[in-house]
Amino acid sequence: MAGRTRRPERRQEPLSRESIVSAAVELLDTAGESGLTFRALAERLATGAGAIYWHITGKAELLAAATDAVVAAAVAIEPTDPPGSPQDGIRAVALGLFDAVEEHPWLAAQLATQLPRGPEGTVAPRIFEGIGRQVRALGVPEGGWFTATSALMHYILGAAGQNAANTASAGALGPDVDRTEFLDAVSTAWERLDPDDYPFTRAVADQVRGHDDREQFLAGIGLILAGITAIHSLTP
Repeated sequence: MAGRTRRPERRQEPLSRESIVSAAVELLDTAGESGLTFRALAERLATGAGAIYWHITGKAELLAAATDAVVAAAVAIEPTDPPGSPQDGIRAVALGLFDAVEEHPWLAAQLATQLPRGPEGTVAPRIFEGIGRQVRALGVPEGGWFTATSALMHYILGAAGQNAANTASAGALGPDVDRTEFLDAVSTAWERLDPDDYPFTRAVADQVRGHDDREQFLAGIGLILAGITAIHSLTP
C-alpha cells in the first residue's frame, strides 16, 4: 500500500546479555558514553528497549558489564607452547590493559569509576587475579603477593590512564595535530620553564620528543620486576 512506512527489520536470533554487552562496547567506541542510550542500543540490535531491560536493568549496569568484558579480554593470556615465563605473563597482561585503554577511549574513565566499587565489583578482582597469578608463579613468597601485585596494578592502570589522557589532550588541540606535534609542544613548554625551579624537568624535556609510549611503559614494568626480584632474591 502506497505511503505505508516500512517497519525496521527485527532480529532473528535470540537476544542475550553477551550480545547486548558486545553492542554496547561498539557504541561506546564510536559514540562515547553519551551516545550509549537504550534507544541507540535497541536500534543496533534490531529489537525493542523492553527486551534489553529483561537482561540489563539500566545504564550503570550496562557500563559496568561493558568495562568488565573489555578487561576480561585484556587480561586473558593465550596458552603458548612452550609456555612463557611469569615475567612474560606479567608483560602480556600489562600490555593487554595498556592497549585496551588506548583502543577504547571511554575505558579509562570507567575504570576510575568501577575500581573503587564495593565487594560486588568485578573489575578490580579480575585485574588483580590476572596479575597475581603471574606474581605467584614468579616464586614471590605468599606474604609478598598482595604488595607486589598491587604495585604492578597501580603502575599499569596509572600509566595506561596517563597515556589515554595524553591522547585526549592531543585530540583536543585539533584533528590535524598528531602525537609527534603534541609531544613537541610539551617538550618545548618544559624547556621554557624557570631553570631555578625546574632544573630536572628542563634537563629531560628533549627526551619527551619522539619517545615510544609502549616501550617506556614496558621499561617501567621491567623496573618493578627487577625490584620484586631483588627484594625476594628470585632468579631473574
